[in-house]
Amino acid sequence: MTTPERQQDPYAARPWLASYPSGVPADIDPSATSTVVEMFRKSASDYADRPAMESFGAQLNYRELEQAADSVAAWLQAQGLQKGDRVAIMSPNVLAYPAILFGALIAGGVVVNVNPLYTPGELEHQLNDAGARFLFVFENFAYTAERAWPGMAIERAIIVTAGDLMGLKGLVVNFVSRHVKKMVPAYRLPGAVFFSAVLKTPAADRKSVDVGPEDPAFLQYTGGTTGVAKGAVLLHRNITANVAQTWAWLAWYLEARGPHVMVTALPLYHIFALTACCMLLIRTGGCCLLIANPRDLKGLVATMRKSRFTIFSGVNTLYAALADHRDIDKVDFSDLQMNISGGMATQQVVAHKWKALTGKPIIEGYGLSETSPIVTVNRPDIAEFTGGIGYPIPSSEISIRTTDDAIAPLGERGELWVRGPQVMPGYWRRPDETAKAMTPDGWFKSGDIAIMQPDGMLKIVDRLKDMILVSGFNVYPNEVEAALIEHPKVKEVAVIGVPFPHSGEAPMAFVVPRDNSLTTEELRRFAHERLTGYKAPRFYEFRDSLPKTNVGKILRRALKEEFEARADPHNDEGRGRSVKNEIQRAREAN
Repeated sequence: MTTPERQQDPYAARPWLASYPSGVPADIDPSATSTVVEMFRKSASDYADRPAMESFGAQLNYRELEQAADSVAAWLQAQGLQKGDRVAIMSPNVLAYPAILFGALIAGGVVVNVNPLYTPGELEHQLNDAGARFLFVFENFAYTAERAWPGMAIERAIIVTAGDLMGLKGLVVNFVSRHVKKMVPAYRLPGAVFFSAVLKTPAADRKSVDVGPEDPAFLQYTGGTTGVAKGAVLLHRNITANVAQTWAWLAWYLEARGPHVMVTALPLYHIFALTACCMLLIRTGGCCLLIANPRDLKGLVATMRKSRFTIFSGVNTLYAALADHRDIDKVDFSDLQMNISGGMATQQVVAHKWKALTGKPIIEGYGLSETSPIVTVNRPDIAEFTGGIGYPIPSSEISIRTTDDAIAPLGERGELWVRGPQVMPGYWRRPDETAKAMTPDGWFKSGDIAIMQPDGMLKIVDRLKDMILVSGFNVYPNEVEAALIEHPKVKEVAVIGVPFPHSGEAPMAFVVPRDNSLTTEELRRFAHERLTGYKAPRFYEFRDSLPKTNVGKILRRALKEEFEARADPHNDEGRGRSVKNEIQRAREAN
């Protein structure tokens, strides 16, 4: 019997189901939520001879990938890895990455994905928080691990090279990379071994481990409003459920047109690429075309020119940069079936350019690290870019809540809450943060402000948190402020996000100097020594004071409103400056 409370809840009726394509189920089969290991094993058996991964022109089929993963598992077990131990991977998209990832899971480990651009301090914090025992690190970034090594409890580092698992091609790649000046900075890591030695471990030495759906598979680190990185605990069933949910949404459109090859330019350490690219393609017998350095647009376009691909995945900034590249018209898009976008809002002008170029619209979705990540996706058969984030995928529940957690009427804005099999159980060893983000009955509070239209289409209209989105990556002001305030000449600092054409947003720091001799360049160097490049402020403004509450808390919102007011051409005090001119003014000031 329907209760009065449920009658008043417009989201409980799941209005989005009426907009589902024919044949897409409202819910997934619960039996589809097994383990990542079982999913991988089944695909390795079903698609043994199909290519699973491609990098720099070399391919691994499913059988070869499974053999490599089993060797990794056997080696880790020989080193004493126990079920639940954490294994960190700090690498770009190369063939070794998926072999290490699945090998660690097969051995019963928990994977900790690490951004290879982290500074030593960021790396030390994350791996100590995770309690990682092993670190697989790409050799180009081993010098970062060396600098962090004294402060970490890592037992063994394993050095990955560009040519690993590439056969004869790998010999050439490694020769070139080792002899190109500054390509691999010098490093010394005590007791480190090369990944090539790990691969010599007989796969048959691997011991079976009883890994279940409720066991953790990943600690996926994300920032927080406190500025302290915390790990979202993603269980095996969270990942496999999200893959099953996504495939239930897409199968009717893609299944008959496969097997698929997805351009995987987004890094596998990011949750979007981890699930939407790697796991989804593994589940469906497709191939990931791994791009090690998407910033090398010339190299990316060259790879696309000589490769057949059916799916492209990216964020707004990547689509924008490629659409403007001089050689993009030489790429053959005739096999392209779908473009997917997430991580940050896709701009309408970029979507229009991409559709004109490829003939296919960008299919935008929405998700978070805490939701494995996919929550909503647009229909794959749309004719044009919608500007919304799509409909909740099967087995997902959505609610829009007001500031007092009451249910918002349909069509009114509020905080987006999510519940479903893809939602994490909580943050790693942070019950206080888990309690803030989740309700006792399983709802996750996203921190994003959304509106649901009558047909169930969702649109993100604002962000509740102060998070800054730089090319799809989260930047949290407290973390940046904590780094800048360490400078002896800085008295106070506040960081906000401001519009920036190349990355969507960019961090801007408002600084009250302790010593008037402080310069922008001095502070910029200081920031880049302590923060990953995209986290470091692009703009600085020195001030005599910062706006504060009565109890002394700095008001970032007031700074943002001030910036927007002076960038508003209709504001008299803004002296007619547009946002573009305001950014130019900030550039000139720096």
